[in-house]
Amino acid sequence: MNHDTPLTPRLLGDLSDVRRRVVTARTLRERGVPTSLAQERCRRGGPWQRPLPGVYLLHAGPPTSEERLHAVLLYARREPAPGAVMITGPAALALHGLASAPPLPSLERIDLLVPHTRRLRSAGWARIVRAHAVPEPQDVAGVPLAPVARAVADAVERLTDAVAVRRLMTEAVRGGHCEAQVLVRELTRARVLSRPHVVDAVDALLAEGRALGEERLYAMVRDCGLPDPYWNVDLRLPAGPYLGHVDAYWPGQAVAVELDVRRGLDDGEGFDGFDGFDVREADTVWTEHVRRREALERLGVTVVRLCPLRLRDAPREQAAVVRTALMTWEERDPAAHLVVLPR
Repeated sequence: MNHDTPLTPRLLGDLSDVRRRVVTARTLRERGVPTSLAQERCRRGGPWQRPLPGVYLLHAGPPTSEERLHAVLLYARREPAPGAVMITGPAALALHGLASAPPLPSLERIDLLVPHTRRLRSAGWARIVRAHAVPEPQDVAGVPLAPVARAVADAVERLTDAVAVRRLMTEAVRGGHCEAQVLVRELTRARVLSRPHVVDAVDALLAEGRALGEERLYAMVRDCGLPDPYWNVDLRLPAGPYLGHVDAYWPGQAVAVELDVRRGLDDGEGFDGFDGFDVREADTVWTEHVRRREALERLGVTVVRLCPLRLRDAPREQAAVVRTALMTWEERDPAAHLVVLPR
């Protein structure tokens, strides 16, 4: 046999189209094609290609994006090993549908997220990204992808363009692909928050997260039949000190709601501040925030803290918490009279 010898339909006939075009050396051997013949067919001018070690493309023309994706996954799966492997970085974001991600055909290499114990090396189209904690992959059109937050963090690690970083992060949150808190946590794990252009993007990102949280709070009040509050107001004592800002306030029942955007950054995740931020200054701001909340509670105001993540996942449960506070106001000591000012 030589490189002009065709493969019969019997050899590859039970495989799908892409699996018929992209196969491993092991699959070829199992179907009667020895390694020597496969290598011969990949010589210059031959009908096959070997884009990755142990992976063959059974035609001579340019590969499709589907073929490249399948090839890098086959490369990682040539030998059984514990832990999931998945596409991450820009390729994953393109497949997740983010318009700000570069199109697949423009990518020279495809990032492949694997457990840190794997001995794989970057080669050909595949760039290996190792992780101690590999997330559960998401299946999109049969391709295992890293969740959007993880894929953004892996993409940002290699980006120096501040505009591109901000577009990716903003679209990921504004488009509802992931929560701001989750994305910041992934950026922290990727150790990219010491970069000024990433810090600037995080500022915008957290603003996006708060805006989404406010929209969910409005929807919860409307859809769950709660009475309309004063929205986004400052509270102070008559002729007295400023007491703080709340996202919603029911003066008749002395109930206030605050969106707890900090939760999700540090709950059980070991989060202890952003590289590049002044953590001591952030702690001072947070301490002042807590002090003001406690001052409101001493004046008889019930402060309900709601997490944007829970407003998304369980809005009726969060509404029940607020409704209980509104219904039980008569059981509490009368609250001090407060001045309510639009912010």
